[in-house]
Amino acid sequence: MRETQTPLLGPADIRQMAGRLGIRPTKTLGQNFVIDANTVRRIVRAAGVGAEDVVLEVGPGLGSLTLALLPEVRRVVAVEIDRALAGALPETVQSRAPELADRLEVVHADALRIDGVPGPEPTALVANLPYNVAVPVVLHLLATMPSLRHGLVMVQAEVADRLVAPPGGKVYGVPSVKMAWYAEARRAGPVGRAVFWPVPNVDSGLVAFTRREPPQTSASRKEVFAAVDAAFAQRRKTLRAALAGWAGSPAAAEQALRAAGVDPTARGEVVDVAAFARIAEHRPSPHP
Repeated sequence: MRETQTPLLGPADIRQMAGRLGIRPTKTLGQNFVIDANTVRRIVRAAGVGAEDVVLEVGPGLGSLTLALLPEVRRVVAVEIDRALAGALPETVQSRAPELADRLEVVHADALRIDGVPGPEPTALVANLPYNVAVPVVLHLLATMPSLRHGLVMVQAEVADRLVAPPGGKVYGVPSVKMAWYAEARRAGPVGRAVFWPVPNVDSGLVAFTRREPPQTSASRKEVFAAVDAAFAQRRKTLRAALAGWAGSPAAAEQALRAAGVDPTARGEVVDVAAFARIAEHRPSPHP
């Protein structure tokens, strides 16, 4: 990876730019701007992106991470929901790294509603994600953009734990299983609160992922995810009880579970994604 000489943003830069744009970070959009240059350098290193990568960055904000990414990759497509921020980002890059301005594409859109971006298909997702939509955004982008092969996201520490949790733990749940459908995920380090403005009241964490093939199954992703959602809707219940509505009755749920090789008295938190795929395969057909 090449050493970047691009002037990155510090606390004074961030506050000055926000003031000039009349931007006050909002909880609604989950806006917490990174004000520490060392943190964005660390994110880029941990992301493992290179000169051939087309990076999808969601929520670039004032451009802290964008400026660190541009010297290292082929292209950055920044998806920003805030119109003022989307409009200002090209100017920030032009003023600080004019030689890299042609590598940037800004898309003013909601990341939860896009299913593609202009230009070459993105190969990596690198983003400081708004806490309130982090899991839906990651899962939506992995579902709609199969070209995303790897990435790194900064999310609330508790969400990071859920995304990477293996079966058997208390934090293993719907995000864990659905992430495992698409990719192998791991924690890539903690992030302190002081690197943000405004300072959040929760810790953050980095999650790195590498895409892999989903389990081989005759069930569709939608069918598997329906079983997952049902299994965790009532965590304290056994799978036989939790999947009764999904299967049509407790007896039908038990039949499907036994056919899938899963103990009907087990709970969802001990079942991995491959087993959920088998369960979905054996869901009884609805009666006409």
